[in-house]
Amino acid sequence: MRKIRWGVLSTANIAQKEVIPALQRATNAEVVAIASLSNRAKEVASQYHIPKAYDTYEELLKDPTIDAVYIPLPNHLHKVWTIEAAKSGKHVLCEKPASLTAEETEEMISACQEHGVRFMEAFMYQFHPQHERVRELIKNGEIGSVKLMRASFSFYLADFKENIRMNPAMGGGSIYDVGCYGIHAIRYVLQEEPKELQIHANINSEHQVDTSAVGYMKMESGIVATFDASFEMTYRAEYEVIGTKGSIKVPRAFRPDIDDGIGLVIVQNEHGVKEEIISGDIYRLQVEHFSQTILENNEPSYSPENTIQNMRVLDACYQSLKTGGKITL
Repeated sequence: MRKIRWGVLSTANIAQKEVIPALQRATNAEVVAIASLSNRAKEVASQYHIPKAYDTYEELLKDPTIDAVYIPLPNHLHKVWTIEAAKSGKHVLCEKPASLTAEETEEMISACQEHGVRFMEAFMYQFHPQHERVRELIKNGEIGSVKLMRASFSFYLADFKENIRMNPAMGGGSIYDVGCYGIHAIRYVLQEEPKELQIHANINSEHQVDTSAVGYMKMESGIVATFDASFEMTYRAEYEVIGTKGSIKVPRAFRPDIDDGIGLVIVQNEHGVKEEIISGDIYRLQVEHFSQTILENNEPSYSPENTIQNMRVLDACYQSLKTGGKITL
C-alpha cells in the first residue's frame, strides 16, 4: 500500500507530542523529514527516527520525495508557509486557526488550488466518532427540538509573559487559540451557520489580547449558541446540546486523547440518563483521512470552504470586540 510521505515544518510541541507520533501510527502515512530554524531538527529527527532533517523550511519544501507537509507554526506564519508549500507542490495540513483572517485563508486556499494540492485545517477533534454520534442522536429526536448549544474550552496559563499566545502580532488571544474550537463545534454539530453574534472579553492591558471571552450567537434556524474561551480558568473542553425533551453532554469534546482517546456522550431525557463510551484516536484519524484524500485525489470531509466560513465567524468575533456591538453575518 502506498503511503503519503510527510514533512514537518518546525519542532513545535504539538508536532512532537501529537502529530509526529500520529503520522507514525497511521497506516497510509509516514514522516520522512523535519525542518527547524532553531537548529533542533537533527535532534528531533534522531529522537523520532525521522530520516531527514533540514535547517530551513525552504530546503524541506524542495525535497522531491515529500508529498505533504504539516504546518504547526505560530498563527501569523500559516499563510506564508502554506503558500510556499503549495508553490512547491506539497499538500498542506495546517494547524488551526488557518490564519488570522478569512481573507488570508482565501489566499492560502487559492494558492493550493492553483498549484493542484489539497489543503485542510487541523481541527483534529472533529474526527472523533463521538461527534457523529451526537448528530445522530439529535436527528433521531432523542432530545426533541434543539434550542441551545454551549461550548467551553479553557485552561489556566500560568506565565503570560513568555507565551506566544499573548502576542497580538502572532495571532494571540483566547478566541484564536481555543475559542475557535467552540465556534467550530457549534457549526459542526448543528450543521448551520450563525447569523449574528456578540462577544464580551477580558483584554489584558499589557499584551492587548483577549485572555477570556464569551460569545453569543443566533443561528440560522433560531437556535441560540454560546461559547466561552479562556487562559484564566481551570481546564474544560466540553459542549452541551439542550432540547425540548432532554440534553446531550460531551465532557471530553476537544481533547479526548488526554483520556486515552475515550470519549463520553451523556444523554438525559424522559427515559433517564444514558452514558455512551466511544473511542477514537483523533490525531491518527485526522492524518489518515487527509492522507487518503491525497491518495484518492478527493476533497477532505472538512472542506476548504468550511474553513473559510469558520474564519469569517472568527473575523466577526474580533469585529464585535472592536465595536462593542452585535455583528450580522
